[in-house]
Amino acid sequence: MLQSEKKKCFVELGSFLKQFSETNSQKNESVLNNDLFYDDFINLILLSQSHNGWYTPEQVYFAVQSWASSLSEAQLDKWLSEYTFTVSEPKNIGLILAGNIPLVGFHDFMSVVLSGHRVVVKTSSNDQHLLPFLAKYLIAVNPKLANFITFTDGKLTDFDAVIATGSNNTARYFDYYFRDKPSIIRKNRNSVAVLDGSETNEQLIALGEDIFRYFGLGCRSVSKLFVPKDYDFTAFFEAIYQYQDIIHYEKYANNYDYNKAVFLMSNYKLLDNGFLTIKEDSSYSSPISSVFYEFYDTIDFVKIKLISDADQIQCVVSNGIIDNSIAFGATQQPQLSDYADNVDTMLFLGGL
Repeated sequence: MLQSEKKKCFVELGSFLKQFSETNSQKNESVLNNDLFYDDFINLILLSQSHNGWYTPEQVYFAVQSWASSLSEAQLDKWLSEYTFTVSEPKNIGLILAGNIPLVGFHDFMSVVLSGHRVVVKTSSNDQHLLPFLAKYLIAVNPKLANFITFTDGKLTDFDAVIATGSNNTARYFDYYFRDKPSIIRKNRNSVAVLDGSETNEQLIALGEDIFRYFGLGCRSVSKLFVPKDYDFTAFFEAIYQYQDIIHYEKYANNYDYNKAVFLMSNYKLLDNGFLTIKEDSSYSSPISSVFYEFYDTIDFVKIKLISDADQIQCVVSNGIIDNSIAFGATQQPQLSDYADNVDTMLFLGGL
């Protein structure tokens, strides 16, 4: 099956996904296989929260729309044009997926299929429905894709390489178990924002999106702020106040109450606005409903620290004061070439 045929299937999937939004889903009669999939996908989105309490319709619709934007012919062509594909004999690539945010493993899934290999997917117990549904849609568009896509509930077997995503603890297991196979093993990462006090209200509002989208569960979610010494957090708290409704979501509220209590019992100094606590801490991985911050004297200190801690950081947000940083509000809208852990999945697959 030619790559151009597979790419066309993903473009059709993009057209399918464009129909769905939280406020105004509209059925487009020109989209392939709508009679088989449209209503079922609406129902699946509404049921997702029963499968995973963090998968609210708002968060799932956001993920769906993000992929709808990426799966255009122009975007796919731009991404794929950077690679030369010479796979003569497709290999079986095992995927062990995370389930922290909706469709978090879709990029790996698509990369394997478009690289010319066969994908064998073990989904997370926290996300067992969305990706298999989209795979069924792709196969309905072109049944030949069924030869390249397999899902498994058990232990991965008969694979030639693996891409596994998990925690730092599970990564040690993956490193041992897959030691004789080519692999990409992903660990915990967090994202940071570097502020200098010159940020506009609009930029700080956008930073709220980076913090609160997916309830802060994604590796691209900002969990740590670097701020200049004696930074005044007033403008920050005023800007993010518009996200206050997040506290009405029970699972988030429970985490807020629990983590705040733990901090207070430990006599930590906190800043708190009723739905987010911020705490001075040198670590990167803050708990749900909390963001850590660290003071700096010079921006050069931050640059050096970010380089030395690069293996803990997914992306950096700033107003341009950090090289290769991204704009406020853009962390959850990665490009197809923005690879997790900065490891080029396509190069890995092309070299097998």
